[in-house]
Amino acid sequence: MLKEKILIIIILFLIQLSLGSSGSVEPDEFLENNEQELRARNISKHIRCMVCQNQSIDDSDSPLAKDLRVLIRNKIKKGKNDDEIYKFLSDRYGDFILLKPPLKFSTLALWFLPFIFLGVGVFFIFIHNKKFNNF
Repeated sequence: MLKEKILIIIILFLIQLSLGSSGSVEPDEFLENNEQELRARNISKHIRCMVCQNQSIDDSDSPLAKDLRVLIRNKIKKGKNDDEIYKFLSDRYGDFILLKPPLKFSTLALWFLPFIFLGVGVFFIFIHNKKFNNF
């Protein structure tokens, strides 16, 4: 009985894993040209949803994400390359819209503060443990 339940859970997990994420792109958004659609999906996966903030616009259901997906597809139809689209979005919304912001002076805090906080945290844990080991 228990083995059967575990087997069912494993099978369901594998089915879910194999289905993957289809994203939230709606059928009316798809481009007719498959190559252009692939480019649009790739760009959408690297753009942060400004509403959800921890999702790409490709995965988000928010109206703003849909508008951005449509905007990207329109730019692709007009012949813009990927760099021009990323630049347009960065200029309009700032580097925060990129899920992987570029390393430059204005984004140093985004890149290095997590490591600084980690170092400070490890230091305090080390000091705290050292105090209690002396007693």
